[in-house]
Amino acid sequence: MKTMVTGGGGFLGSNLVKALLARGDSVRVLARGDYPELRALGAETIRGDITDAATTAKACEGVDVVFHTAAKAGGWGDPKEYEAINVGGTDNVIAGCVSAKVPVLIHTSSPSIVHGHEDIEGANESLPYAAHFTAHYPRTKAIAEQHALAASSATLEVISLRPHFIWGPGDRHLLPRLIARAKTGRLRQIGSRDPKCDTIYIDNCVDAHLLAAEKLLAGAGLGGKPYFVSDDAPIGVWTMANRMLACAGQGPVGRPIPAGLAYAVGAMMEGTYWLFGVEKEPLITRFGASELSYAQWFDISAAKRDLGYSPKVTIDEGLKRLAESLKA
Repeated sequence: MKTMVTGGGGFLGSNLVKALLARGDSVRVLARGDYPELRALGAETIRGDITDAATTAKACEGVDVVFHTAAKAGGWGDPKEYEAINVGGTDNVIAGCVSAKVPVLIHTSSPSIVHGHEDIEGANESLPYAAHFTAHYPRTKAIAEQHALAASSATLEVISLRPHFIWGPGDRHLLPRLIARAKTGRLRQIGSRDPKCDTIYIDNCVDAHLLAAEKLLAGAGLGGKPYFVSDDAPIGVWTMANRMLACAGQGPVGRPIPAGLAYAVGAMMEGTYWLFGVEKEPLITRFGASELSYAQWFDISAAKRDLGYSPKVTIDEGLKRLAESLKA
């Protein structure tokens, strides 16, 4: 395949780029940073931002598949930035695909777009988008996915993948934050429960993206559909956090604080930070408290049936690999 990956320098994007190159595919990367290690592996790199329509359109030229993994994540930040990157950037990617006559677009979304203040246990893609959002990330990702799926046509087939809690060796965000908070004693369990959640090991997530591209290129006729993808083994969110911390010789998570209190403190901190113009993310946000207080796991039967997806790496094997990478 001739491919283009937005956000190719990120955790998912860089692993996807490496997997494509290892298969012998042609890879172009559009990313804000400079990644000489990807060039050394054989990728063509374009330094640019998906908020720049002209640069994005150029990056889409001459490829068979665009993997759109770039996004602004997190539970706190300037709403204009979330709008520009997650919504405007996705619109630019769609427009670039249309103008360059790219036949396939794989959009990376998030299960947070359907999650409200309630447990989700075994739901499938028929679940509607959340009626209310406590952060700009899930709100703008919901809009972005709707735009992407609505753009699917006979000439540009689009599907959206919804991986939750991507983890594994090379993660530069989630695990480092867990470790940093554990070392300072600021990592506390939210609520008395250990609600089950989906996770997806990085190699499984990459595999889901590759399978999706192959199916669409083969004319499977799946355009316009979203798919939940995971390790297919729901696990307690605090159990998983403790097992990941143990891989790094840290932990366990501190004693619990009431979920309602955490949510209230998050709301108070958000209000204070907004009032005084503080840009850094609060210690706890409403979004974070909600994500960690409720069960959030999904039925991935559709991905198994339509994409031929099945997780190849178990959680136990992934944790073993994670521990080995941290020791190295």
